[in-house]
Amino acid sequence: MGRIVLLGLLVAPACLAGPHRFLAYFGTYTGGKSSSKGIYVAFFDAAGGALGNPELAAEAVNPSFLAVHPNGRLLYAVGETGGPQGGTISAFAIEQPGGRLKLLNQVSSRGRGPCHITVDAKGRHVLVVNYSSGSTAVVALREDGSLGESTAFIQHQGSSVNPRRQEGPHAHSVNLSPDNRYALVADLGLDQVLVYRFDTSRGTLEPNEPPFARVAPGSGPRHLAFHPSGRLAYVINELASTITAFSWDGRRGLLTEIQTVSTLPEGFSGENYTAEVVVHPNGRFLYGSNRGHDSIAAFAIAADGKLSPIGWTPTQGSFPRNFALDPTGRWLFAANQRSDSVVLFRVDTKTGKLEPTGRTLRIAAPVCVRFAPAN
Repeated sequence: MGRIVLLGLLVAPACLAGPHRFLAYFGTYTGGKSSSKGIYVAFFDAAGGALGNPELAAEAVNPSFLAVHPNGRLLYAVGETGGPQGGTISAFAIEQPGGRLKLLNQVSSRGRGPCHITVDAKGRHVLVVNYSSGSTAVVALREDGSLGESTAFIQHQGSSVNPRRQEGPHAHSVNLSPDNRYALVADLGLDQVLVYRFDTSRGTLEPNEPPFARVAPGSGPRHLAFHPSGRLAYVINELASTITAFSWDGRRGLLTEIQTVSTLPEGFSGENYTAEVVVHPNGRFLYGSNRGHDSIAAFAIAADGKLSPIGWTPTQGSFPRNFALDPTGRWLFAANQRSDSVVLFRVDTKTGKLEPTGRTLRIAAPVCVRFAPAN
């Protein structure tokens, strides 16, 4: 994998041994002005923050979003393409040591512009949403982790108030509830978070009753994150630069709005679009990314689920499309799509504040960060 860099010093890869050793995977955009060739991987040691140089793990076309199987040995990627053939889903085996990816197979995402993918907790199905055509699909997984037949497909219908961005449905993310019984789909074009009952055995989706929760018109819900308690969910709204807090009734599959707050500091008047939302594993903090303000907004989470701002940390790059906390919750990786950089921050787990580490990876057009265990 090459040399490993720790705080500017060269150290041997052997330092990455132990329970805090991870493979960090980066999904990217390829083609156009991007020099990216697909999915990249770097070693990461959460104990000390040692971060290896990124290497190409697998060639792929626009593998913009990734998901790791619960067993940690498989990775799935969307191929965010349009046209009459639509997009794709690819299945990869994670090869140890090193983290290179071996392609198992590829299937249709059943729509155009797939932009988000997740694996159910039992590892039996992947769920994907297609942004351009506004749909949700489920694909069964075979015993070897390869992709099988599609078991469900739902075409969303409708529009909302923004004539340029909400002329039709634009499904932007799919998340499973903590008990794996519901699939929640944030549709930017509809200003809705749709709730489906998910059958883990058959891989089917059925509209819940009620079938969705609304956000304010023109908000554009993009991504969703559950609180570790399983009783709260947070939706980041791309067009309004807000986060909506919901209570979650896991028995009924019901979202009830608690609060909506801005992701921007007072006085900012420039153009901005939010992207990712993440709740810290300790349940005390929430983070959201701003593209335009180019920052990570940090919030404290109160006992009732409401948010109060902690501060805004510049991502030291342009257009942070995605970011992720490592599995230990001690580090944050910010993927700056337009400046071709992934910047590492240290997380103060007592205050929620972010501290720059001085570490930056050069990766062309990074748009997703995911982690798998390194053997």
